[in-house]
Parts: sequence; structure tokens; C-alpha cells
Amino acid sequence: MAVNSFKDDTPAEVELVRKAALEAGAEDAVVCTHWAEGGKGAIKLAEAVIKAAEKPSNFKFLYPLEWSIKQKIEILCKEIYGADGVEYSPEAEAKVELYTRLGFNKLPLCMAKTHLSLSHDPELKGVPKGYKIPIRDIRASVGAGFLYPLLGTMRTMPGLPTRAVFYDVDLDLKTGRVLGLF
Repeated sequence: MAVNSFKDDTPAEVELVRKAALEAGAEDAVVCTHWAEGGKGAIKLAEAVIKAAEKPSNFKFLYPLEWSIKQKIEILCKEIYGADGVEYSPEAEAKVELYTRLGFNKLPLCMAKTHLSLSHDPELKGVPKGYKIPIRDIRASVGAGFLYPLLGTMRTMPGLPTRAVFYDVDLDLKTGRVLGLF
């Protein structure tokens, strides 16, 4: 597990999260500072991932790639998110047909949904039951090799401020220090 340690986090807070992760069964819980140090701040995490990946495992995919797009969506929605079913918008139905016709139906899926709930709805907390997941659209990242259904009303790009933040970034010409990033 990556334990992101930000500039205002105390060592005690970071250690509390790390210990809780280990007690919950994490293989490891590695403190990361990549937000500030780039790749250097994630080296220990990368080493832990390599170590974990080298261990024997009984991993298996939830679905075979030969399944239809809808079969893949439905097994993910039921088995991972606990939904009772799936509802497809006309746009999503059209994309299923299009991507199947183009031969993209054998690609794996990466579901795009809110991070605020196990479901598509940020208001449904805990482990919701008795709901159907609406598939609004399905998009293709063919170069990357996957399809991504859009669940509910989530956005695929965060909103931007009225005034761009780059206006606050500057360079101190005497010291060479970048100003305004943090």
C-alpha cells in the first residue's frame, strides 16, 4: 500500500496509517513522497511492488477477454460493486454495437466511476444494495488497450479554476528556486 505523506502530515499520522494498513492485512505499507520528489519519492514503493509481485499468487481474472462487452460490464457491476444489474443509455448501447463491429469487444475494461462510493452514486455510502448501475457511455482507449464505461454522471476530467494556477508560479532569478508550487 502507498501511504502518501504530504508536507503537513505529521510523522505520527503517517505511522498510524501505515500500522493500520499492515494490521488490516496489507503486504506492506510504504511511505511515499512522490508528490514532492517525483520518482525518487516512490522508489521504496516500487521496490515493495516488485517484491510482492514475485510472490506466488492464485490471481485469476474475473472474466475472459472473449466475453462480450456487456457480459464484462455486468460481472464487474455485480461482483465488484454489488449492484443488482445494469442499465444502458442509448449512447452506451450504440457504443457496444460500434466497438463490437470494430473488433474492440475483446479489450479489457476500466470502469470510470465516482471515487466517493463503491457504486456510481457519491451519495450511496458503505456497501450499497438494491441498485442498478447506469452506463452513460463507453469510450475507447484503443492505443492503451482498453474500453472504459462511464458509470453515472461522473466526469472524466476535473474542472479547472477560472484563473489558471500557472499565473502564481514564478522563478526566483537569484536563487533559481521555483515559487508558487506548494
